[in-house]
Amino acid sequence: MYSLILRRLNSTAALPAVSKRQLISPMAVPALKSVAPLPFKSPEAKRLRKRLLDRPGLIGVKRGMTQFYSRNGDRVPATVLEIDQVEVVYNKTVDKNGYYAVQVGYGHKLKNQTKAMLGHYRNAKVSPKETLFEFEVKDENGLVPVGSQLKADHFKPGQFVDVISKTKGKGFSGVMKRWNFSGLPATHGTSLAHRSAGSTGMNTTPARVLPGKKMAGHLGDEWNTIFNLEVLDVNAEKGYILVKGCVSGSNGSYVQIRDALKKYGSHILQDK
Repeated sequence: MYSLILRRLNSTAALPAVSKRQLISPMAVPALKSVAPLPFKSPEAKRLRKRLLDRPGLIGVKRGMTQFYSRNGDRVPATVLEIDQVEVVYNKTVDKNGYYAVQVGYGHKLKNQTKAMLGHYRNAKVSPKETLFEFEVKDENGLVPVGSQLKADHFKPGQFVDVISKTKGKGFSGVMKRWNFSGLPATHGTSLAHRSAGSTGMNTTPARVLPGKKMAGHLGDEWNTIFNLEVLDVNAEKGYILVKGCVSGSNGSYVQIRDALKKYGSHILQDK
């Protein structure tokens, strides 16, 4: 032990520019400025983990399905989405709201508007809208000036879009229709329970039905996203967009149209 102490003293004495007092003093160690890590569930951390787009999308109304003929003569099914008076109403920022988003309104509706919403539209200098949706964007470069009108030529033929809409409500449904259960056996003692779910609980432990169990209940009337639909035709003057394939929801329902997130979106951390 004594030899180890002498060895350390000799090694410190061999340093010409540093004294023993500086080596012993805690103040001699240079302080490094560190940044507190973001909590995993904080709004900023959630925003950085998201895959976002560079620009907002449009609001449309599903008007039905038709057929579209390509230049090769192929006939494909298409959905007609109407675009009418889509204007930017408000911009959300990180400093004020915690994220970047563009609030977009559709159509014109003066009846049954509250005073608060009328003031909101007056500040944006736009007409009262039928409905409002917001599109989250990656950074402040994706914000659009308030009052700007977005037309159908916001998208180009040939590109891919995602369409978000509410599915048709089908009321209370059983497990066979709602979750594709096979049902109970048709014979061998099954009595008046052919389409039931069967046993849903467990034994003494935990002696309860766990949350999330697939059971009978309300089917439909929920938001659904159909990814990577091809834009077939765009007409800004008449105000419509033709997309290939079907779109969820009934005719006359509102839809959100955005650039295909899986093709054109990216994570904020990857860009940095």
